Amino acid sequence: MAGPIGVTTNGAAPAAVGAGGSYRKALSLLASLFFMWGFITVINGVLLPHLRSVFELDYTQTTLIESVWFIAYFFASIPSAKLIERVGYQRAIVIGLLIMAAGALGMTLAASIPSYGVTLVMLFVIASGITLLQVAANPYVTVIGPPETGSSRLNLVQAFNSLGTTLAPLFAGYLILGRSRSGTAEAGATISQAQRYADAQSVILPYVLVAIVLVVLAVVIARFPLPALGAATQRAAKADRHQHSLWKHRNLTLGIPTMIAYLLAEIGVANLFVNFVSQPQIAAVTHEQASRYLSLLWGGMMVGRFVGSVVMQKIAPERVLSVFAFGALVVVAIATFTTGPEAMWALIAVGLFHSIMFPTIFTLAIRGLGPLTEEGSGLMIMAIAGGALVVVQGWLADHYGLQNSFFLTMACEVIVLAYALWGSKPTASLGDQTVA
Repeated sequence: MAGPIGVTTNGAAPAAVGAGGSYRKALSLLASLFFMWGFITVINGVLLPHLRSVFELDYTQTTLIESVWFIAYFFASIPSAKLIERVGYQRAIVIGLLIMAAGALGMTLAASIPSYGVTLVMLFVIASGITLLQVAANPYVTVIGPPETGSSRLNLVQAFNSLGTTLAPLFAGYLILGRSRSGTAEAGATISQAQRYADAQSVILPYVLVAIVLVVLAVVIARFPLPALGAATQRAAKADRHQHSLWKHRNLTLGIPTMIAYLLAEIGVANLFVNFVSQPQIAAVTHEQASRYLSLLWGGMMVGRFVGSVVMQKIAPERVLSVFAFGALVVVAIATFTTGPEAMWALIAVGLFHSIMFPTIFTLAIRGLGPLTEEGSGLMIMAIAGGALVVVQGWLADHYGLQNSFFLTMACEVIVLAYALWGSKPTASLGDQTVA
């Protein structure tokens, strides 16, 4: 069975799949998948303050929406891998896109009622479809071309993911916040019940457009002659894996909680950003205006990924991670202890310092696992569910203030810094692997 990411174990033949022109065309098409799931995921950052106003939610209830999104990663990862084993990568990608389209259409139903409960269910459906895409597309991109450029291909399509996260706040800010009373009102303005109901309808058009794009993309991929995968995605022999224990590898056992901490920091900053910036003591802007600044945060992440990929060709990844983690700690501290534009720009800068954290923590955690690489990779994928803990920051914001809730983010940055300096050092290495 293929694991959640592409792994080439020692002895496997990671042959390039398909002719050069064929896999390049396939890569161009698959880049759109990475763009779409980045785009849809970050729409949440704009959607949350909108739903907070429509349903009169506190911060705990608001962040619960994002928690439901990430819980889907925990429940859908293993079923996704089993589905891929049964139907293959191409059909699984098509199914994932259709699941996402169904969830997007369901969001229009939630807006029509409107219903907080239906909204939670439909976001879970969309996230489950994205999980299936993640489990299917990452290994596929890794092995459809020459093995020596597998990492380069994956970094390229991940850049399109960042492009999606950069453009999504502009799209959602215009079509959701820009067309709603809550999005254009000044901070602290009173919104009537009738206006809230009208605001709920503003979600319908953007999600209908998203659903149409997803269905078209599913049809195109279903009809496209994607190259078949070879032996490169096959797992190492069971006997080889059972001779070793995952839990003897410090870099993995500490990498899992570090990944959870990182995701809690990233999701907390992104999802509370609009509300934070809109406060009178910070920037005193409307939610629509704040969404434009959110685009800068995600744009910084895209720039940081390009810069980090170049720097890590000459400098050890753990050293680069330590510098970025320290930088993140500093700017989050500035956002927590200051007010005005300084606090806003400090929080925007977090995107730049968070940029390399996910892939770097992931790579360091599975380094030296040898025949255990796929199991370790699976655990790291499931750790994405740690983003569900963002509800803790919502609770802190309700009880101690939104700005004070970023003390939790600072603690997460300290955890990442400690991992980079000490916890990421591999123990009992079982050999190198080629891993996406």
